Amino acid sequence: MDEKKVMLSGIKPSGDLTLGSYLGAIKNWAERAEQFDCYYFMADLHAITVRQKPADLRRRTVEQLAQYIACGLDPEKNTLFIQSHVSAHAELGWVLNCFAMFGELSRMTQFKDKSRKNEDNINGGLFTYPCLMAADILLYQPDYVPVGEDQKQHVELARNIVQRFNGIYGDVFKMPEPYIPKVGARVMDLLDPMSKMSKSDEAGAGVVYLMDKPEDIMRKFKRAVTDSDTENCVRYAPEEKPGVANLMSIYSGCTGKSYAEIESEFAGRGYGDFKKYVGEAVVEMLRPIREESLRLIADKAYLESVYRAGAEKASRTAYRTLRKVYKKVGFVER
Repeated sequence: MDEKKVMLSGIKPSGDLTLGSYLGAIKNWAERAEQFDCYYFMADLHAITVRQKPADLRRRTVEQLAQYIACGLDPEKNTLFIQSHVSAHAELGWVLNCFAMFGELSRMTQFKDKSRKNEDNINGGLFTYPCLMAADILLYQPDYVPVGEDQKQHVELARNIVQRFNGIYGDVFKMPEPYIPKVGARVMDLLDPMSKMSKSDEAGAGVVYLMDKPEDIMRKFKRAVTDSDTENCVRYAPEEKPGVANLMSIYSGCTGKSYAEIESEFAGRGYGDFKKYVGEAVVEMLRPIREESLRLIADKAYLESVYRAGAEKASRTAYRTLRKVYKKVGFVER
């Protein structure tokens, strides 16, 4: 039997998981367990490039694990762990700092964006975190890294580091490929369809969270921006009608219907009607996730057993890679 290919991804517990997190990433992750050997983690080391309240970070990290499981990530079929519990991430991150060029890191668009948003705290971690992200990836020698289009640059940096490191020391790291889902990959803010739906949006008025109550979800969709045209028809045209296109993308992600089918379903019906149906589809999709998350969050002993077992398994894989790297660069074996 062929060995399964390896896939890995993580999400920062810097805010509560959103509809965008689910449709763009986690929903797709859950469908891959039979095909791939999957590692998914709570990226708490990455979260502290921006100041966090310690109690909130701890709570969100564990709650995010519960939501991963409620979204269909079976701990028996996927390795689920907390990033800071596998110290190889930070250790390899430092080594890879020494194999990433200053110019490469300066060009990272996310560094520029985050620097603008955190002008009072442009710290070294904010600048070098792509090296930690490369370590996250390369420790597990994955074949694929599922990323949104906006994260593709980080995988490209990891690939540059692989080429540079392997060019000096031989075949140490596997060259990872970005794995970009074609549908539902980028859910936009309901009030600002030109901006990605972000879990770190403090106001959250245009953000749907996995743990939102049904009435809150319906209210957010009722207020969702459509378009200022006089056409008032449901048609997929992202450039002309970004608000409607975003709602169609969400509805497609919830129902599996194509854009042509959605256009046909809502032909002759106005935006108000459409927003109501999209909201209801989201409520029904998220209802079982919310209920199961609440049940799991109450079972602290079970969640602890999952993240402990996940860290043990992840550590075994990660340290195999780290030992090889340490030997190659000339460190004395511990």
